Amino acid sequence: MTPQAPMRIAFNYISRTLWAGGYNYQSNLFAALARFRPGEFAPVVFAGNGGDARELAELAAIPGVEIVRSDAFEGQPELAKALTLGLAREANAAFQAARIDAVVESARFFGWRLPIPAIAWIPDLQHRSLPHLFPRAARWRREFGFRMQIAGRRTIMLSSESALGDFRTYYPRVKNNVNVVRFATQPQLAFLNADPAQVIAGYGLPQNYFYLPNQFYRHKNHQLVVDALAILKDRGVDVVVCASGSTEDRREPGYYDQINADICKRGLETHFRHVGIIPFPHVYALLRAATAMVNPSRFEGWSSTVEEAKSFGVPMILSDIGVHREQTAGAARYFGVDDPAALADHLMQVSQQTGTPVVRNIVPHQEDNVSAFAASFAATMQRAVQRDVGRPGAG
Repeated sequence: MTPQAPMRIAFNYISRTLWAGGYNYQSNLFAALARFRPGEFAPVVFAGNGGDARELAELAAIPGVEIVRSDAFEGQPELAKALTLGLAREANAAFQAARIDAVVESARFFGWRLPIPAIAWIPDLQHRSLPHLFPRAARWRREFGFRMQIAGRRTIMLSSESALGDFRTYYPRVKNNVNVVRFATQPQLAFLNADPAQVIAGYGLPQNYFYLPNQFYRHKNHQLVVDALAILKDRGVDVVVCASGSTEDRREPGYYDQINADICKRGLETHFRHVGIIPFPHVYALLRAATAMVNPSRFEGWSSTVEEAKSFGVPMILSDIGVHREQTAGAARYFGVDDPAALADHLMQVSQQTGTPVVRNIVPHQEDNVSAFAASFAATMQRAVQRDVGRPGAG
């Protein structure tokens, strides 16, 4: 009996610099499929010719992943065609040449006439819940894109029950098939080879520190951490928060500079340390040895940093938002998104309870979580392809 060929799924490349969470999601998804659904799926990442070679090489190193470069994926050159003619022709030609069976759209729309089953991954609906954080044009562009995907009869893939609740609230009459695929991560062993002690020393950190691995977007709420550290400084409590991640936010280019200026004004340079975009082995080394992971975000679709902390059993101090409760089932410390004093109390209490630093390893049950993630994604893809049979214009 001839073995069935793997389902070839197209993904558009997500820059880690522009959106670390999206890049991490794809990387972990591909690794999960390779490990728990071997031979069933072949992820094909389509990138423009200007895509970061190192990032693409990291994805290509995952078993089964292919990379296709084309000018059709440099930005969104065919968006007008997709909207007016119903098809991004050059992108579709690239999909056809690569024998694609299904397309996962992430912040992209290839047209309602795309003759390949398409799944719209909508990580969150932040632009509806926190509209004031988006310039008007960016908010409407995002909303228009989602509505085009809905009108294009895409299968909708969400990352949490919290996001599903938002989706049903904002689009109550939508009839599309909607699936929740909860993300889980199991860091690749190749990323765990850095010695945490050396990494900590290399960044000039103390043995006890809190880790905040979030990109500098306003909704990530770094300002609250700065305010909490100022409270602790006034109390005479010495706490260090190490932050990593990109400072680039196209919606608000000067945001990082504002935060950094406030840190300097308050004399918190030794308390809040930003180490920039760092290699994955360093991210995991800092996470594994941290006193606790902190995520003060005002909004998440499904937090990849929380999942990474869970995978090592790292204690967590999190903003009290629905998705954080969903992800941790109450197994964390929580604080209000506008309550720096509560965060300061948690940081002080945890730091005072901390003994000899430890380096944590992957928790035993994490394989079950990642296997469930891969199975949920697989079922969503299979249902989407099956439902597409008979759709007008389907190939």
